[in-house]
Amino acid sequence: TFQTIHYTWKKIYSIKLNSGKGFIFKAQMEAPLSPKESGKFITENSKDVFIENKGVREVAELLCEKAATKEFSIEGWKSLHELNPQKMDEAALNWVFAVSTLNFSFWSEREDAKCLVKYKDKTYSGYWALCAAFNRALDEGIPITSASYYATMTLEQLKHVLRSDTNVPMPLLEERHQVLTETGTILLEKFGGSFLNCLKKSEHSAQKLLQIVVENFPAFRDEAVFMGKRVALYKRAQILVADTWSLVASKDDLYFHDISCITMFADYRIPQALVHLGAMRYSDDLMKKLKEGVLFQSGEQLEVEIRGCSIWCVELIRDIMLELLAKKGQDLTDEVNAVLIDYYLWDYARDHRREMADIPIHRVRCIYY
Repeated sequence: TFQTIHYTWKKIYSIKLNSGKGFIFKAQMEAPLSPKESGKFITENSKDVFIENKGVREVAELLCEKAATKEFSIEGWKSLHELNPQKMDEAALNWVFAVSTLNFSFWSEREDAKCLVKYKDKTYSGYWALCAAFNRALDEGIPITSASYYATMTLEQLKHVLRSDTNVPMPLLEERHQVLTETGTILLEKFGGSFLNCLKKSEHSAQKLLQIVVENFPAFRDEAVFMGKRVALYKRAQILVADTWSLVASKDDLYFHDISCITMFADYRIPQALVHLGAMRYSDDLMKKLKEGVLFQSGEQLEVEIRGCSIWCVELIRDIMLELLAKKGQDLTDEVNAVLIDYYLWDYARDHRREMADIPIHRVRCIYY
């Protein structure tokens, strides 16, 4: 039932907050720092993850060369990823919302054993396997992006939608089912079953849309306690806002005026890329744990340091990019933001994963990323 699912989520969430030991009451009473504030606070108090100023500037210089190109733009991102909706309508918004609801935990235990989904003569892995599975289901007549359907779908029905074309299933299928049915039920009860109604309530504000999502949909509340402060990382909630922006940016009546408030989406790929590029550094102890394949818990200190420092690192990269571009007489304040930097670095990480193999990703199995 919905109540059972909601209780399950609350239990998981309480355990996560309890990781702060002794700060549980304070954490529950205080509003969390914003993702940007969280990134700065975590960086200032980090013991095992460090931002390297020289590397930050080098990455900014690299990205400045890309800033005026198609690949560093919404249009380029869309054209590179054919599985995403290419036009803006209510169905596309509901696709983005449903996919964002399940956008977590795709890493494989072994490189030679992955969940793969074949769609239109192409084979996809990771996040794109999820997108391919959704599009395959829609082609089969399964209304997987309709809240009235997925709010009541069974675990077996979801397993069919997300079926792998290998003998390796998509991770966390039971958790995906719980998250999807809970979120679908809330969307129906509070927003008439359409994410478009959330967007309309946002009043052209990315920040307000983010608040609507995290306040109403528990599974998007990616928070933890760090050094006595309640911090917010909001990977899935922010990528939902960003992907919505990417979809509606050409529609004047739905354009966000404050997309720069959205930070990068703290997952496991971008930190790896930032370390590879020299913008971040891990302590020897943390690197040892990563190479040993230690499974971290969502909300523990090392995991929060990796993600929080990544957020602040990308903010610094953006600031330097704008500074360098301004020296060239280019005012791209509205065009250069953490969303586009994240899109670029995420693709970079996938394209260069073999080169970055000496820097393992941090391994976490959770619903937040």
